[in-house]
Amino acid sequence: MLSMDWIKEHQDEVQAVALHKGIDVSISEVLAAYEQRKRLQMEVDDLRQVRNRSSRQVGAHMQAGRQEEADAVKQQVIRLHDQLTGLEVALQEAERQLTALMLLVPNIVSRDTPIGRTDADNVPVRHVGIRPAFGFVARDHVELSHLHDIVDIPRGVKTSGSRNYYLKGTGVLLHRAVQQLALDYLMQLGFTLMDVPLMVRGEALVSTGFFPLGKEQVYRIADEDKWLVGTSEVPLVSCYADEVIEVNKPLKLAAASTCFRSEVGSAGKDVSGLYRVHQFAKVEQVVICEAEPELSEQLLQDITRHAEEILQLLELPYRVMAVCTGDMAQKTYKQYDIETWMPSRQSYGETHSASNLHDFQARRANIRYRNAKGKLTFCHTLNNTAVATPRILIPLLENHQQEDGSIRIPDALQPYMHGLKMLVPTL
Repeated sequence: MLSMDWIKEHQDEVQAVALHKGIDVSISEVLAAYEQRKRLQMEVDDLRQVRNRSSRQVGAHMQAGRQEEADAVKQQVIRLHDQLTGLEVALQEAERQLTALMLLVPNIVSRDTPIGRTDADNVPVRHVGIRPAFGFVARDHVELSHLHDIVDIPRGVKTSGSRNYYLKGTGVLLHRAVQQLALDYLMQLGFTLMDVPLMVRGEALVSTGFFPLGKEQVYRIADEDKWLVGTSEVPLVSCYADEVIEVNKPLKLAAASTCFRSEVGSAGKDVSGLYRVHQFAKVEQVVICEAEPELSEQLLQDITRHAEEILQLLELPYRVMAVCTGDMAQKTYKQYDIETWMPSRQSYGETHSASNLHDFQARRANIRYRNAKGKLTFCHTLNNTAVATPRILIPLLENHQQEDGSIRIPDALQPYMHGLKMLVPTL
């Protein structure tokens, strides 16, 4: 979240960002709620002092044998207590209202973030790689999967409903291989590998900026305050919630985890194949660093480059997009998406996302460090998708297909595929 002082000084800017991000919150209401809470807090503090002073007077009168005076002050203390109880209830309600409003306030955006409403307004930064020019009628990933007997969508739907699937045989190998390739790559760069909880408390989703907005995208465990994560960013960041940590060197974390997403609001979108599914796997990068804008900007470039280099190892053409305000999450300060060429779509499809959140997420999660002057300061946090599967299997299968239906395995992936250089159709 943003600091209240910053919101007060930049009210118009914050309101404009809320409008651009499509968040229904009135910053003037936020400030009014803050003033109401502050006024009530002062009244409560003043009344507590009066009550405590009166209570001490009762003791003094009793000790001096002035029973009548003691009884009179006792009655005053009772009235003060009743009045204070009412004020404390009002204060609690004011705090609840302020918190609810503050949780809707968006992060500001960088000066170089494009202004726009949807992903159609995202701006290309660079194109990398050469799109394949097939001399034959190319198959899509669904047809290729059937030809190689590596994905079974009908049985996935039969078992678990729409947007579910089974991976089989070399499909499982591919799924695991791209994850291990990404993990090995990040480990060589000094990232600490972690295996994380997939169920978290609602508090973890609030503190990382996924709740209250976006709540409809998360699966809940019935009758419990436990939720299935859609990214290991949540448990990775939450691992350090309410801690003062050492970030003289940026804290670099990576995790491979199963992820879950309800896809509410996506009815009719990408219903065929593996593009938009309820269960998937991601290798996620999370970086926690000092609150230095130049440093976190450089780290954003770094983690984006990591994802690009993994795509280059997979020999896939892609483009990097500067994400516009309307396509950003509430918590994001600056974001790049990477879109990989998918021949069956005749377009690029999003496969990666990299975000710099500045101190917005760390304020919610209360993650701090001591700066050079010894002052407790909220960290900056960043995150990036190193690879997500099975979505990455779409371009992997489609771009490397051959006329006979076989699929070439990129050199970097072959050691993870037991040396396989080519997938040969089984049907």
